[in-house]
Amino acid sequence: MKTRELGNSGLKVSALGFGCMGLSFPNAPAREENIRLLRSAFENGITFFDTAQGYGTNEELVGEALEPIRKDVVIATKFGFKDGDVRLGLDSRPENIIATTEASLKRLRTDVIDLLYQHRPDPNVPVEDVAGTVKDLILAGKVKHFGLSEANAETIRRAHVILPVTALQSEYSMFYREPEIEIISTLEDLGIGFVPFSPLGKGFLTGTISAETEFDKTDGRSMSPRFNQENREANQALVDLVISIAKEKNATPSQIALGWLLAQKPFIVPIPGTSKLNRLQENIGGIAVSLGNDELSQINSALATIEIVGERYPANIQSKVGK
Repeated sequence: MKTRELGNSGLKVSALGFGCMGLSFPNAPAREENIRLLRSAFENGITFFDTAQGYGTNEELVGEALEPIRKDVVIATKFGFKDGDVRLGLDSRPENIIATTEASLKRLRTDVIDLLYQHRPDPNVPVEDVAGTVKDLILAGKVKHFGLSEANAETIRRAHVILPVTALQSEYSMFYREPEIEIISTLEDLGIGFVPFSPLGKGFLTGTISAETEFDKTDGRSMSPRFNQENREANQALVDLVISIAKEKNATPSQIALGWLLAQKPFIVPIPGTSKLNRLQENIGGIAVSLGNDELSQINSALATIEIVGERYPANIQSKVGK
């Protein structure tokens, strides 16, 4: 497995990480099966695992799975909700950061968190106070690196003045290219790594979803405007493009989507998630996809002609997380 450095931080991780959130979704595989999957990810070269306080019992799962190999992996988690519960709303007050980080350490079965993100910007707490609190946790030896998630360029710069930001985690893929407007150049300028979540467009870029696909009511995509039937049909042109590139490169659509992300910048580390070993191995194959400058330019030119239809989140959530 190739490694990458997250910006200029010195934090080196596998070129592909593992997004663990989906392992705590309704209808997820049994805990023992998930533990085997996470350990298989490590055996296949992945050393970067992403979780959060807000993902239900996910931190406990990750902590148990990685405890035997703790010294060989990088664990990232996130704070930012009252008592670590997304249902209780945003809360990045210093006292809540400190208390929930202590709880995360116990759940993760570790004495230090490698990368601690603010899960979402909190309009009621200046990011300078957030960065200052994490700085204190770093000085106390409980955290190694500081990150932000879904923050805009101004917020990133303000935080970075107080405490160097190691990584930004935000959605980025062929299906959602908003970070190309301002975020990526900001990260490059400041020497910050980029960790895209949903790098496969929440499954849309795998080529397995069509206008006829029916989502279970427990599936978050069933509430996403982007995934309603009409918008899926309108966005099919993107999937057709990815499939055509995959055929040319003798790869799968997922591998093309991941290879495209990896080719954008050397400080980008996608974190696809899966509950299946064969999908995990398929995703890892994306690292081997080589896209030259000419190929990348041709793909990007084609992408520019495709208009993606539909918001990422329902209106009541969209206003809280941005575009």
